Amino acid sequence: MADTTSYDLIVIGGGPGGYVAAIRAAQLGMRVALVEKRSTLGGTCLNVGCIPSKALLDSSELYSRVKREAAEHGITVGKPTMDVAEMMKRKDAVVKKLVAGVGGLVKAKKVTVIHGTATVAGPGSVSVAESGAGDKRTLTADAIVIATGSAPVELPFLAFNGKTIVSSTEAIAFTEVPRRLVVVGAGAIGLELGSVWARLGSEVSVVEIMPEILPGWDAQLARTLRRELTNEGIAFHLGTKVTGYKDKKSGVTLTAEDPDGKIATFDADRVLVAVGRKPYTDGLGLETAGVVLEKNRIVVDQQFKTNVPGVYAIGDVVRGPMLAHKAEDEGIAVAEIIAGKPGHVNYDAIPNVVYTWPEVAAVGPTEDELKERGIAYTSGSFSFAANGRALAMAAPAGFAKILADKNTDRVLAAHIIGPWASDLIGEIVTTIEYGGSAEDIARTCHAHPTLSETVKEAALAVDGRAIHGK
Repeated sequence: MADTTSYDLIVIGGGPGGYVAAIRAAQLGMRVALVEKRSTLGGTCLNVGCIPSKALLDSSELYSRVKREAAEHGITVGKPTMDVAEMMKRKDAVVKKLVAGVGGLVKAKKVTVIHGTATVAGPGSVSVAESGAGDKRTLTADAIVIATGSAPVELPFLAFNGKTIVSSTEAIAFTEVPRRLVVVGAGAIGLELGSVWARLGSEVSVVEIMPEILPGWDAQLARTLRRELTNEGIAFHLGTKVTGYKDKKSGVTLTAEDPDGKIATFDADRVLVAVGRKPYTDGLGLETAGVVLEKNRIVVDQQFKTNVPGVYAIGDVVRGPMLAHKAEDEGIAVAEIIAGKPGHVNYDAIPNVVYTWPEVAAVGPTEDELKERGIAYTSGSFSFAANGRALAMAAPAGFAKILADKNTDRVLAAHIIGPWASDLIGEIVTTIEYGGSAEDIARTCHAHPTLSETVKEAALAVDGRAIHGK
């Protein structure tokens, strides 16, 4: 027999957007149900995305540094070897700990977690087929938030088979280092996972249809990163369109068309297809419920409302970048809006990061985008090669660039490539959030020696007065 239970809010999807929305709503006094089809919370990010990939990046970078730098530091070690099984065991332990932590947070806030597949039956009604149970439950609530995230894009001529043609989900769980790995797509996921396996000894080739890696990013930053990754042994084939593949006894042969229209082939043990992600909206009953979609994304207004009363959507299923922290901010905002508070997300202050080495991070528009918009700006850059801390840690590659409004000096954007760019971008995000200027950063005392001094010098350079630069 079906069981009907009423709540103030039902959240569909237990990823960064969904569980954060549930927690914030519970803090605001709502009775909340969180429906997640996985057996664990955390979504793609914690289970098979952000967290496990960063664990592998950390392990592979440590291995690479020991090989390259131990002797330089006066450390004598034997020839290092990588135990892939142990590396994966560590990765899984990190994931397990964080997933358990999220489960504990949700439980502490008295959010009801239901593991199963949800369907929006209409305004205020959600049908849930519980995992391992035969019956369906009908949940009712004043508000429903859809936060179901995204899934890897599959190319029709490179369909995933989980063995030789894989998505990022399989690429974070290889049991051995592929002798030859071809990565299709030079975005964040492809470059990060390509770096992991290249450091461990795989012959990695990246095939990208666009003329440069990291399409849409700052051009100077992309060129610099490509140079650094090439020095690490990754081969790039830009302006090259993959057309198909043929199975071999061992692995596959990938076919592609190079910029001159000639056919190129790539032999590979594994092919990682990393050409982007698509909103996960299948099976939610949105069409039946009357929810409007555009290019598979749910259409929402500035308050995350769909066209169906009481139904909201956040995260990867709506407009904007597919980033976990963007979904988290939207989760907080939508819970506050539903509670009658002024929830808000400043999309001009959403950072983006690629966790290669060196790392790259950006917030705001590129120079090309500012030019297209007709916005007059001033640029200030400073190299990590002139930063004492970067030199001390043997990480001189890269730069910090700040773009400020030419008339007001208000910081519009920043683009950083260098050591721990992921952390350095935070200062500039804060400045943008509060409408600060390059002068504000330049006048702020930064500890010495730190990597953050590069950001200060870039801010000084906006006005042509960097102290330690030429």
